[in-house]
Amino acid sequence: MAEHFFSPCPRGLETALAAELEGLGARQVQAVPGGVGWQGDWTACQRANLESRIATRVLWRVGQGRYRAEVDIYKLAYSVTWAKWFTADDTIRIHVTAQKSPLKSLEFITLRVKDAVCDHFRTVSGRRPSVDTANPAVRIHVFLTADTVTLYVDTSGEALYKRGYKPAAVEAPLKENLAAGILRLSGWQPGEALVDPMCGSGTFLIEAALMALDVAPGLGRKFAFERFRHHDRSAWTAVRAAAERRRQAPRVLPVFGSDIVGEWVRRSRLNLEAAGLADCVRLDRADVLERTPPAAEGVMVANPPYGVRIGEAEELAAFYPRLGDALKRNWGGWRCYLFTADIQLPKLIGLKASRRTPLFNGALECRLYEYRMVAGSNRSRDAAPASS
Repeated sequence: MAEHFFSPCPRGLETALAAELEGLGARQVQAVPGGVGWQGDWTACQRANLESRIATRVLWRVGQGRYRAEVDIYKLAYSVTWAKWFTADDTIRIHVTAQKSPLKSLEFITLRVKDAVCDHFRTVSGRRPSVDTANPAVRIHVFLTADTVTLYVDTSGEALYKRGYKPAAVEAPLKENLAAGILRLSGWQPGEALVDPMCGSGTFLIEAALMALDVAPGLGRKFAFERFRHHDRSAWTAVRAAAERRRQAPRVLPVFGSDIVGEWVRRSRLNLEAAGLADCVRLDRADVLERTPPAAEGVMVANPPYGVRIGEAEELAAFYPRLGDALKRNWGGWRCYLFTADIQLPKLIGLKASRRTPLFNGALECRLYEYRMVAGSNRSRDAAPASS
C-alpha cells in the first residue's frame, strides 16, 4: 500500500524537486509552496533520502484530521500507533509549524503533542520516551492550517543537505540542496565546462562533481528510518548497493573553481578532499575580474558577496559594474548565473538578464540572474523581458 510523504525544499525549487522525485519512484507528485507531496512505497522513501539532491527532508504522514481546539490535536496525536515504529528508549523532538492557524501558542501545541505521544507509550508499555532537542532519535513534525492538523515522522534525521562531508565552512554558507537546485536550473550537464569564480567553501563545485560522477549524495551518512522497528534492512541494502554500482570512479572533470581569498580556496580544497573529489576539480586563486574561462563555452555560476555591514554597500557599488565589464570582456559564449539577495546587483552590473528566478536561501529572498554572453561581442544577447 502506498504511503504518503512530504519533502520540503528551498522555496523556488519545488518544480525541480517534483521532477527529481518522479525519477526516484514517487507517484501522485504535487508541488506546493515550500515542498512536494507524493506517494510511494518504502523503497521510494529510501531512494528519496539517499538520492535526492534537492529535498531537505522526507516526512512520512502518519496522521491527519480536523481540529477546533488544542484538545483535538492531542486526541489525534494520542491515537497514532507510535509504538509500532519506535520504542520508549528512543528520544523524541516535536516540531510545529502553522499557516493561518487560529491557535495562539505553537509552544503549547508542541507540549500537547509531546504529552500525547508519551501518554500513548505509557498506555502501551508503561514507559515513556524522553525529549532530546539536540539529537533526537525520532523527529515528529506537526503542520497546522486554519482547521487541519497533519502529523509526520521524519525519515531523514539530519537535514538531507548535510551530505556527511564539509569540515571547512565559510560565513553565510550556501546549502548543498540549494546549490544543486541552482545547477539544475542553469541547465548544466555533466561533461559541460563549469566554473565558480567565487567558490567560497566549494559547494557548487562539490555538487557538480557528485552529479557528474553519479554519486548519490546520501552515501556518506545515516538516516532516521534505519532505526524504525519496521525497517526493511534487506530492501535498504539493495537500494544502497544499486547506488554504489552506479557510482563512477573519481576522474578529472571540466569543473573549475577559484576565489580571490586564499583562505577560501584552501577551505574548498579541504572540503573536496573530505568528499573524495580532490582530483576531480581544478582550483586556483584568482580574481573574478581578471580570470578567463577554461573553454569556449560553458556555465559560470557564482554567489557573489552582498553588503550586510557598514561600508560594504559602497564597495559593491563599485564592484558590480566592473563584474559586468569582466563578463562582457572575457566570458563570451558562456551562460553566466549570479545568485544573490542584493537588489542593487541587477541595477549596477550593466547587463540585461535573460531570466530572473526567485529563490529563497532560508528565509532570505534571493534571485538567480541568467546572463547569456554573446561570443565576440561586448554586449549581452537580446532577451525577452523577464518577470521579476
